[in-house]
Amino acid sequence: MPLNTLTGRKPIVIAHRGASGYAPEHTVAAYTMALDMGADAVEPDLVMTRDSRLVVRHDRYLGTTTDVADHPEFASRRVVKPGKAEAEWYVEDFTLAEIRTLRARQPFPGRSKDMDGRYPILTFEELLQLLYDGEARRGATIGFHPEIKHPDDLLAMGLDVIPPLLKALADHGYGPDRDNLYIQSFDHAFLQRIRPLTGIRLTQLLVDDGHGAPHVPLEKAATLAAAIGPQKSLLLDPVTRRSTGIIEQAHALGMQVHPWTFRDDAVGPGFADVREEMLAYFAAGIDGGFSDFADTALAVRDEYVANL
Repeated sequence: MPLNTLTGRKPIVIAHRGASGYAPEHTVAAYTMALDMGADAVEPDLVMTRDSRLVVRHDRYLGTTTDVADHPEFASRRVVKPGKAEAEWYVEDFTLAEIRTLRARQPFPGRSKDMDGRYPILTFEELLQLLYDGEARRGATIGFHPEIKHPDDLLAMGLDVIPPLLKALADHGYGPDRDNLYIQSFDHAFLQRIRPLTGIRLTQLLVDDGHGAPHVPLEKAATLAAAIGPQKSLLLDPVTRRSTGIIEQAHALGMQVHPWTFRDDAVGPGFADVREEMLAYFAAGIDGGFSDFADTALAVRDEYVANL
């Protein structure tokens, strides 16, 4: 029985923000742990400082994932901006040197806080070096799926992520020849802007539009992207657990399907545990998936492949 994916390969496991189920997300500890577990790929989120440096954070704001609130020297940086009702500290209001004084924290309730305060914020270049070292240890390339956060908001502030992004990737040997490299964004306009500037594969991230459909139609995504990264609830009917047709449509359009996010401690509705959940998605034909717990996801993936 062949693998039920577009590529014919076994589905990949993408470590979401590193092994973020075990360590504060986007830290050296989280990424090192994910690589040691054997994750096929890692997924960082990129935002930009006031002095145009790319740093690895899930959002522009810092209050939930760092100890910025413990720094009285930054109290006045806490402001309200469009898109978020409460006051926050925003990355673009800090220089890299200032960001360097902060330490990462685990934002998810119920997950270990033992590593809080130990690790600084990574720059994009530091993460690329970490991956280079990881590939040397593994003796094979490691998939890389950087996600660009809030690109148009940053551009409106005069901060264009594209030049430093493409330069850093090129400087570290990441180019279109890598079939496990994808630049991701929810923002279709950003993908339109970067497409003429690089041959690197693109992923259109997708969220439910509120009516059970992707916020960007698949035909539109396929004009730019080699893959989609959909909210996983878009892919399976919640009652029957059968495919909604999005996986098949994406494959027909030549796009791989990498849904987000599988979590041991936040299983999708109707599933007894994450094993049952992931097996259902693998059986539906996904080409890979994002997980906070790469070790669990790898074990379930290998179980699925062994039983084909």
